Amino acid sequence: MATEQRIQIKLPTELETGVYADFVRAWHTNDAFVLDFASLLEPPRRESGHVVLTAVVGSRVRIPPAQVFELMKALEQQLSSWEKQHGKRAADPGAFPAEEV
Repeated sequence: MATEQRIQIKLPTELETGVYADFVRAWHTNDAFVLDFASLLEPPRRESGHVVLTAVVGSRVRIPPAQVFELMKALEQQLSSWEKQHGKRAADPGAFPAEEV
């Protein structure tokens, strides 16, 4: 029988405001999943028939593969809670999808 774990998380004052991100790029190595949260530096522009986005990574998070499952469950739980409070949101055609590399 597994023992219940209780984790107490302390947030340093300098991280309390968080980092804004317009989108996230997700990729992996053999031993970690990497999430790069990025913000646009300037408005998108058209160039040679495609849209160019100039962005900077504000935060990179590396997590072990086992934690990806826990992250997905936590995101689903939070999204369900948000939808109960605010209603389901229609897809935003102007939104930047998560980038997969």
